[in-house]
Parts: sequence; C-alpha cells; structure tokens
Amino acid sequence: MKKLLLLATLSLAVTGCAQQTFVMTPQESEPAITESHHFFIDGLAQKKEVDAAEVCHGADQVAKVEVQKTFVNGLLEFVTFGIYSPREARVYCKA
Repeated sequence: MKKLLLLATLSLAVTGCAQQTFVMTPQESEPAITESHHFFIDGLAQKKEVDAAEVCHGADQVAKVEVQKTFVNGLLEFVTFGIYSPREARVYCKA
C-alpha cells in the first residue's frame, strides 16, 4: 500500500504543468488559433513553429502568444516514459 501511495505521489509530482506567455498588449480575447504540437523524446531535435503574424494578419495585430503543457499532456508524457510529449500553442489577436 505504501509503495502504491509513493508511486501515485511521484507520478503527480513528475507530471507538472508549464506555461510560457508573451503579452504584447494586455487585452482579453478568445484565441484565434489553438494548435496541439506532438513532440517525441521531449522535442529533442524537433522544431514546430506557429507564425503569429500570419495568423493575425500582421505582427502589429498580435495580442498574446501562449505555449502550455497541461496536466493531461504531462500525464501522457509520464505514461509513455517521455517518448511522447505534447504541447499546446495559442495565438490571441487584437480585436
């Protein structure tokens, strides 16, 4: 029982969440695009890009860009021993 509790605690600790946000203008809006990026081996030697200027039709129209690793993404990464590590990217445009 103790080993199971320890395993559950460690699995929750390892599957942490992370979010990086770049705010150009502090303005609340719905995301213009939400994309899931599928990385393998924690993104080692892989490159995925979202062109925020293209999504918002100009760099001056970009309000915010977010990249997030959710709890579910972390759990998937933990279950696959780090082989599969998804991330979510969101671009917010000015209204």
